[in-house]
Amino acid sequence: MDPLGLLNDFLETGGDVLWLILAVTFCLFVLIFERYWFFFRQLPAERHARLESWEQAGDKRSWAGEQYRRQLISEVDCQMIRNLNLITALIAALPLLGLLGTVTGMIQVFDVMAFLGSGNPRAMADGVSSATFPTMAGMVVALLGIPFSTELNRRYQREMHRLASGMTTH
Repeated sequence: MDPLGLLNDFLETGGDVLWLILAVTFCLFVLIFERYWFFFRQLPAERHARLESWEQAGDKRSWAGEQYRRQLISEVDCQMIRNLNLITALIAALPLLGLLGTVTGMIQVFDVMAFLGSGNPRAMADGVSSATFPTMAGMVVALLGIPFSTELNRRYQREMHRLASGMTTH
């Protein structure tokens, strides 16, 4: 069977909110990939440049030297923390979007029941079943994103410690 056809059928079954969950999922994993790219490809050069700059600094023990050290660390800190909070926020939003999809799906089920009556339990079961797809999708994607977010935050903490310990005041 065609994978895109299966995906499209799943998205149509879950309603409009499922398309929103798909868009948020795409954004989430693009941001996760971007952070890994930064930590593995760009950060080593940034760290090396800041450590070289620190090693070439003249007076490291003075107030100005300490401020320069803080500036170098802060520059890398700003680059490392970029998008980490957004990743966490998207992970937290996904289950809520799933619940939104369930609520809107149930409203549609109740509208159908009000129009046709409650004499057809099979139609009601199908509606309730499709209303729960967004919750499942939101929870699954959030659960898939949590380990990446946790590991990226741990990597951030390790790299901050590594950078700060590399800039000692001998």
